[in-house]
Amino acid sequence: MAISELNLPQGVTALEFKSPVLLAQSLALSVAQQLRAAIEAKGAATLVVSGGRSPVAFFQHLAKEALDWSKVVVSLADERWVPVEHADSNAGLLKRYLLQGAAAKAQFLSLYSASANLEAAAEQADRRLAELPPIDVLILGMGDDGHTASLFPGSPNLAEALDQNGVRRCWPMLAPTVPHQRLTMSRALLASATHKVLSISGQSKLTTLNAAVAGDNVAEMPIRAFLQPTLEIYWCP
Repeated sequence: MAISELNLPQGVTALEFKSPVLLAQSLALSVAQQLRAAIEAKGAATLVVSGGRSPVAFFQHLAKEALDWSKVVVSLADERWVPVEHADSNAGLLKRYLLQGAAAKAQFLSLYSASANLEAAAEQADRRLAELPPIDVLILGMGDDGHTASLFPGSPNLAEALDQNGVRRCWPMLAPTVPHQRLTMSRALLASATHKVLSISGQSKLTTLNAAVAGDNVAEMPIRAFLQPTLEIYWCP
């Protein structure tokens, strides 16, 4: 199966690359261009990214792009509720692979706080996100179950987090089969981004995307909430 064979919704575009390296390079070039345009237009830019292993090469290429990083705010679509020093921390991942060299001048807005419980941490993150400027570029990933950010099927709070008109920016989430409690930006906040990209690789993700396109139950596969006009999909085998 190729991504060109999918019956994507009108207005959703898909780009296919021969390798993860070519995808990462192209995505970094495009994102840097969009951030530069935002800085030129309004003096600042905001980038929201997803964690996990997949974006590492993209982060490394983006960190080398020439732009005024001091005018860029970076945040995470979701975070595991673990300290930054923990191997599974998305914030730690960013600090190791993106916020290096000139890119270290970017302002990082973290979702994690060492609160007594997950709900309190989510409330603190929600207050911090009130200070997040409008999102210029959002990079999403997707799991084989159709989750994106940490909007997991079957998780408590999912219905509220998927509310298109919700005012809360951050919700506590549980990954049904993956260790660690999570914090995630809400659908409403994520969907407010000017430029939205879904970056995936491998045939299993293409199969998942095909299933998502074929149905309309957002709670069953939360990625469906973002299969909307202007979404760009980057995929490689």
